[in-house]
Amino acid sequence: MDFTALKERLERNQFTVSVFATGQEAAGYLDQAIDGRTVGCGGSMTLQELGLYDRLVAHNTLYYHGAAQDSQAAMAAAASAQIYICSVNAIAADEGALLNIDGTGNRVSASLFGHEKVYFVVGRNKVAPDFHQALWRARNIAAPKNAQRLRRRTPCAAKGDRCYDCDSPERICNGLVVYWKRLRGVEMEVVLIDQELGY
Repeated sequence: MDFTALKERLERNQFTVSVFATGQEAAGYLDQAIDGRTVGCGGSMTLQELGLYDRLVAHNTLYYHGAAQDSQAAMAAAASAQIYICSVNAIAADEGALLNIDGTGNRVSASLFGHEKVYFVVGRNKVAPDFHQALWRARNIAAPKNAQRLRRRTPCAAKGDRCYDCDSPERICNGLVVYWKRLRGVEMEVVLIDQELGY
């Protein structure tokens, strides 16, 4: 995929952008760039597929609720770490906006404030032509797959086909955050990878 136009749009929105041909190259870059820091991680199949959790914990203090005995404490620690790293559910290519849906809010809230730097690690499958299609992708592709992975009792997890805008207490799409521009006071870097990663 040619990321040239998307990179320009994201940079116009004040994001730093790095582009890599493979996940292996991106993982090596992040492993080298993040060293000796406190690092908070959001739950992410992209990060898992890149092996980033295991790589970063070898030389950083890592806070990740998926591997912690006390997930609430890990989420709180991740929110105040020096570095935060996660993925997004979609990118609207036409305007360079990032979209994230969350059920608990730990991932989206932690990505907004309080860190020296936030990294968004994104595979090419998450790039949609415009905002409408990016939102559709986040709700109808990413959310059902994540609900299935987390074994939630929701219609989208049961059928795995689309969002049903349900009222389930286990619903994972309770909040939507759109990053139109880099937020003031924090450096934000989008790591684009020309490989399908995550949901």
